[in-house]
Amino acid sequence: MSTPICEVPKNSRETIQLNLDEYRGHKLADLRVYCQDDKGSMIPTRKGISIPISLWPQFRKALAQVEAAMVQNGWLDREDLEAQGE
Repeated sequence: MSTPICEVPKNSRETIQLNLDEYRGHKLADLRVYCQDDKGSMIPTRKGISIPISLWPQFRKALAQVEAAMVQNGWLDREDLEAQGE
């Protein structure tokens, strides 16, 4: 059973959805691209990753390292992050 947590627009036809899921007894954080089908419903694509909850602390640390590198390289402005409640 998938529990939607949040959704981030990717473009006019796609979103990135973050869900909590369970598969064969394994608890997962699922980050996946969803696209519109012909009827306008959002459906999951194969583009994404399911992260076992046991790896979440490592994944979160890795994301912080990527964010720091983006700021250091001038790709992202730290002030923009702080304005969004970080």
